[in-house]
Amino acid sequence: MPRLSLEAFAQASASTEAHAVIDGGRVITCNERAAQRGVLNGMSLAAATALAPELAHRPRDPAVETAALEQLAAWALQFTPGVSLQPPSGLLLEIEGSLKLFGGIKAILAMIRSGAAEMGYTLSVACAPTVAAAWLLARAGSEKVLSCKRVIAAEIADLPVRALDCDAKTRETLAAIGVKTVGAALKLPRDGATRRFGPQFFEQLDRVLGTRPEARQFYAPAETFSSQLELGATVEQAGALLLPARRLLLQMAGYLGARCGSVQHFKLSLVHEDIAPTILEIGLATPTRDVERFVAVLRERLAAEKLPAAVVQIAIHADDILILAGENKPLFAEMADRSADWERLIERLSARLGGGAVHSLSPRAEHRPEHAWQRAAPGARPLQTTPRPRPLWLLREPRPLKQVAEKPYSDNAPLAIVAGPERIESGWWDGGDVKRDYFVAQTAARSTVWVYRERRRPGGWYLHGIFG
Repeated sequence: MPRLSLEAFAQASASTEAHAVIDGGRVITCNERAAQRGVLNGMSLAAATALAPELAHRPRDPAVETAALEQLAAWALQFTPGVSLQPPSGLLLEIEGSLKLFGGIKAILAMIRSGAAEMGYTLSVACAPTVAAAWLLARAGSEKVLSCKRVIAAEIADLPVRALDCDAKTRETLAAIGVKTVGAALKLPRDGATRRFGPQFFEQLDRVLGTRPEARQFYAPAETFSSQLELGATVEQAGALLLPARRLLLQMAGYLGARCGSVQHFKLSLVHEDIAPTILEIGLATPTRDVERFVAVLRERLAAEKLPAAVVQIAIHADDILILAGENKPLFAEMADRSADWERLIERLSARLGGGAVHSLSPRAEHRPEHAWQRAAPGARPLQTTPRPRPLWLLREPRPLKQVAEKPYSDNAPLAIVAGPERIESGWWDGGDVKRDYFVAQTAARSTVWVYRERRRPGGWYLHGIFG
């Protein structure tokens, strides 16, 4: 990532204004807008601001770069478990074992490039049979794909010697003796060059060519996902946070893909300068790792959010990682399950109206019909209860019925008792005591209703529900 020190800041990376990162009074990287104004890496800050007076610059922050590199490593685990950090701005991925899964080397590289670009990172990608050769090519900006060790020496011969990991004194000495390319460095007498530059110089070249092995320590992600992003500039409108938040959501999706996991809840923390962070609880109808579902829900939530102060940093935390169960795809498109559309509607309504405004219904273990249901979270597994003949439609208040000779009447016609009685006596402990005998009956119009006879004085018949 040649621009990691700049692109680790969301606003600086996406801005159309000129931005640069300064280290030791000199520019170490800048965006396209600054480059168009003539700003170059290595240029002094005074010279850069003379060319671009509006240049926005900030000092290099190694801690932010390290955090960004680790977050990218967690995202890259979806392609291979063999991900290794190459500080300060590189990642090494062992992809040979993943080629068949992703459809070949061109396909996997295209996916890596596309995903990194969505997160706002510029890549220099190279592949080789040895770790050091791949890193050397990528560092030099030579985006080649080498398939065997025999061609490494020829392919790296024209690379500039500055691509090697050497200290400044070694580079100055090589330049003084006319060694400008890696090929020229390979032709140096080994004994004399080792005495002058130390053994590390040729050990590095041997690792590039594959004659010396190189052990790497693979990156191990945390058990929970947590990622933060410095905005680089204050943001006062909640809607403007969606784009930088998408970068973090993409990282979370990659992390979840590597773990075959999903989330149903996560937190978005909005960090302010002078007050406590604002915490947004984001919930989904069902567990997922689909970035577009994350973004759709977050868009609705941010649209309804009023910020108490400007935001300088955002962070996403997901503690409850769930295993995402596989699902079968339909054979024909017209047979596709439309439940996903329903789930997304629930998620958007919950995000816009608030979690307490959207709910589903679930049975409750209660004999009294008016208390035999409860609110539940959308998508929650309902309580398993003993099935009974109950109408879907209960009246808000039972309606008294006319009684003639101990028989119930509706619309001046007697009701025909079909089934019953079912006696319900319950609720003495909470003041809602009932004593009723329930019957299934039919009206003269052949509608099926649910009625009961009150066993407490003064008695009487009541209509409580309608079957249809």
